[in-house]
Amino acid sequence: MTTIRLGISTCPNDTFAFDALIERRVDWRGLRFEIRLMDIQHLNDGLFRGEFDVAKASFHAAIRLADQCVVLPSGSALGFGVGPLLLASEPGRVPQRGPGQRTLCPGSMTTAALLFELFYSGRTTVEHVLFSDIMSRLKNRNADFGVCIHEGRFTWQAEGLSLVEDLGARWERETDCPLPLGGILATRTLSDETIATVQTVIRDSIETARGNPMAAMPTMRRYAQEFDDDVLMKHVDLYVNDWTVDLGATGQSALDRLSAMAVKCGMISSGSRLRVFGQH
Repeated sequence: MTTIRLGISTCPNDTFAFDALIERRVDWRGLRFEIRLMDIQHLNDGLFRGEFDVAKASFHAAIRLADQCVVLPSGSALGFGVGPLLLASEPGRVPQRGPGQRTLCPGSMTTAALLFELFYSGRTTVEHVLFSDIMSRLKNRNADFGVCIHEGRFTWQAEGLSLVEDLGARWERETDCPLPLGGILATRTLSDETIATVQTVIRDSIETARGNPMAAMPTMRRYAQEFDDDVLMKHVDLYVNDWTVDLGATGQSALDRLSAMAVKCGMISSGSRLRVFGQH
């Protein structure tokens, strides 16, 4: 029996999509999954250290791992209106060049951090912190700006924060592409047969969750930063879509565009093409 070291993020769209796999309500098809759930930046770091066979990763990290990994067709967060928000601790403030301003980002390898660097490079000092600490630190005026992801997209107004820009909307205006936030990577050390089996199990889990959404709620609540069920389901409705089931050619094109922009801006050096498994 092949053991798969599987890493999943704690954000609601992933705990929703992987609930049936975690609870073994889908057939594991002869595989044995060792499952760990953690923050996305910790997953990114773990992939670079070789701690996972299959794991959710930011597409920023995935681009840098293109020689070592492939993207599975299922399990990604990609779409329109799904991007991170650049928030300010006070109304009317925007990042400006000069000393003193500080922006909190949810990890150096996150796609959120990549977008901030693409659009606001060099304007402020950047500090990388756990994503769930960003809004509270902004509320306490411990930073000037923060790049907000996950449930915070729906709660920032209630927290008294101010919107500077929707970074995903800006991406859409400049590229006419859906924004690729993160996906499931499989290491190339696995055989194609094993990767295909993992892909099938993950797709089965996603389709099971979409067929009975409320069944995943206990797992979502267990790991969520926000415990309001309506907020959790809004998160799922936004981030789990047909591209989560299958990235397809649109997903591959969006990944190619993200890579090209990152290279053009000097964020990454030109490297191997990040490939969706089963596509050419």
